[in-house]
Amino acid sequence: MSSIAYPVAFTLFLWWFSTGAILYLDGLPRHTFRWSLLAATGVLAGALVCLAQASAETTATSAYAAFTCGILVWGWLEMSFLMGFITGPRRTPCPPASRGLLRMRHAIEAILYHELALIGGAVLIATSTWGNPNQLGLWTYAVLWILRTSAKLNVFLGVRNLSEEFLPDHLRYLQTYFTRKPMNLLFPVSVTVATIAAIRLWQAALAPGAGEFDAAALSFVATLLTLAVLEHWFLVVPIPANLLWQWGLASRKPDVTGSTRSGAASLS
Repeated sequence: MSSIAYPVAFTLFLWWFSTGAILYLDGLPRHTFRWSLLAATGVLAGALVCLAQASAETTATSAYAAFTCGILVWGWLEMSFLMGFITGPRRTPCPPASRGLLRMRHAIEAILYHELALIGGAVLIATSTWGNPNQLGLWTYAVLWILRTSAKLNVFLGVRNLSEEFLPDHLRYLQTYFTRKPMNLLFPVSVTVATIAAIRLWQAALAPGAGEFDAAALSFVATLLTLAVLEHWFLVVPIPANLLWQWGLASRKPDVTGSTRSGAASLS
């Protein structure tokens, strides 16, 4: 069972810690953003080199390396968005009169450059691992990309919990593209499809004939997918998900003047 337990524990820790670390850095004064992203860019370059090497092997160690590198690539893209470096051509609130397709167009414009960067990230990973047997880095990135897109669509169409507290002050205008309501028609489809996929992956990971690499790789992806389903449920159930990352949000606490540090610096 260690082939399953260790990847699960590692994924849980990496999911929790990486999210909190990005939130913390994003809450610091804005003049620190360029240095944070510069350091993250160095990590990104190292992750791509490591990923290319790990993709040539199918061992338990290479599975951990590929999974971690996939998360690091995704983390750089999240930082570039949350810090306001790569967002979209529209950086203003949604016009109040916008409805239907016009509102959707405005929402796409608000995050267009980020979405194009996500495509670029997928191309980078696919290129660096092309033709190699270990594609876990690409699987990891794909799960994050697909489920994050689903979450964005659900927030746009309407959910109970919009998690506005995760937005820094310089991105507060994005709230105007969100919709608050109990649920939307896409939500049950998103959760059902993701849950079925997660169950199938868990079955494959726990199959008696699964080798060490396959068991670890499938466990990484299955755990990540399960967490994504959980995050979707956080959108509609009355549970304060931000409690998991209070330490990451601590950098946004009000100072003695009453303004938040990220706001004083003033856009994930």
